Amino acid sequence: MQSDRLPKHVLIIPDGGRRWAEKHGKPRFEGHLEGAKRFNEISRTAFEIGAWYFTFWTASYNNLTKRSHSEVQALFSLLRHELEAENTLSSLLEDKIKFRVVGNWFEVKPDTYLLDVIKHLERKTHDFSQHHLTLLFGYNGTAKELGIMRSALPPVDLMIRTASCEEGPNWTHNSCGLMALLADDGRLYSPPTLWPDFTTDKFHKVVEEFSRVSRKHGA
Repeated sequence: MQSDRLPKHVLIIPDGGRRWAEKHGKPRFEGHLEGAKRFNEISRTAFEIGAWYFTFWTASYNNLTKRSHSEVQALFSLLRHELEAENTLSSLLEDKIKFRVVGNWFEVKPDTYLLDVIKHLERKTHDFSQHHLTLLFGYNGTAKELGIMRSALPPVDLMIRTASCEEGPNWTHNSCGLMALLADDGRLYSPPTLWPDFTTDKFHKVVEEFSRVSRKHGA
C-alpha cells in the first residue's frame, strides 16, 4: 500500500458489543470487555500503518442516559480501568500520542476521579503533535462538540461503523453528525461484523480497500 493513499484520520463507531455478548451467551459487559481489547489492538495498528489521528466513539450521550444504571456504571468503570492502567501513560509518552476526550459524560455522572485521570493524561501528552488519540465519551453531535472536533482535528479520511444491519459494505451510514466530519473524498465503511469480532486482519482489509479506492479516484 502506498503511504500517500493511506488514511491519516481514522474514526471508528464500534457497534455490536452487546449483540456479541448475547450471541455467545455472556453478560453484556463481556461484550464491552472484548471490545476494549479490539480498541487497544486496532488503535495501535492504525498508528503503525501511518495514521496520524485515531478517533474512537466510546459511548454516545444517549448510551449513557438511556441504558441501565448497571451497564452505565460498568462503562465508566471500564474506561477508568483502561485509562489508569500502568501501561497507558507510558505507551502514550513512548509513542508521542496526544490524548483527549470529547463529550458531555460529566453531565451524566460527575465522576471527579475519572476527570482527574483524563486531565492528567491530557496534560502529560499536550505537547505532542505527531499522533492524536481522541475518545468520544458522552458524545451526541451537538454544535459545541462538532466545533471542538473541527477545531482540534482534521477531516476524517476513513470512518468505520461496525455491526451494520445490511449485508456487505455500506458507505452511507451516519451517526450524530459524524458524517459532517468526513473529508470530501473520505470513505465510510459499515461491515456487518460485530465490534468484538473486528480483528486487526479485518481492519487491514478495510485499509487496503480504502487505499485501492483512493488510487482509483486519484489516478
